[in-house]
Amino acid sequence: MSAIDLAVIGGSGLYDFPGLENTTRQAVDTPYGAASGDVAIGDFAGMRVAFLARHGQSHSLPPHRVNYRANLWALHSLGARRVIGVNAVGGIRADMGPRVIVVPDQLIDYTHGRYTSFCDVEGAEVKHIDFSEPYTESLRRQLLAAARSAGIAVVDGGCYGATQGPRLETRAEIARMRRDGCDLVGMTGMPEAALARELALEYACVALVANFAAGCGDEAEISIEEIFAHLAAATAAVPRLLAAMPRH
Repeated sequence: MSAIDLAVIGGSGLYDFPGLENTTRQAVDTPYGAASGDVAIGDFAGMRVAFLARHGQSHSLPPHRVNYRANLWALHSLGARRVIGVNAVGGIRADMGPRVIVVPDQLIDYTHGRYTSFCDVEGAEVKHIDFSEPYTESLRRQLLAAARSAGIAVVDGGCYGATQGPRLETRAEIARMRRDGCDLVGMTGMPEAALARELALEYACVALVANFAAGCGDEAEISIEEIFAHLAAATAAVPRLLAAMPRH
């Protein structure tokens, strides 16, 4: 099997990877159960790319039911070493409105009841990973350089707050998150980032802002139709951004 130069985990609105050629699909057995679906492996912009839809190709898996352990294990077992998580998010900070693309550098985990570690198995070695910097800085820099090369505007840095979902947050919850220092809110950033670190994978996030979070924009109510329209517009830039990534 050819080495995988880049693995991409697609979030809401990204269920297939446009431009992936000579594609094969591979089901991967993992010690942690089934992944969200088959991994598509193909050629893209001179790279060997693996793609996995986080929520399944029909968006059948809500954020709290995604088997994050199986997903990361599957990509790792196929030879991936660099993983980009594409995440739909809400904007809290004023400059992170709909259709903005952010490459965050920090996160806060508000999720609960998820399997957050590969150590949650009988007999597994307990690993106390350093998670002070949750995203791989060198991979973040590659994304930022790729965006500049492709002429795509992105925001460098920001704190991603990971909530449980699948419901959206209350105004009070978002106000609390703003006080905590969160700039973005999403439902799938954790435990994905921590699991990648346990496997020694390089991992970074491309956050696509679909809407202002509750109480942060002018809208009295968040429209699901508008969310998906904004998300589709932001998602369209992802292949062009990743095409400018260096081959590893």
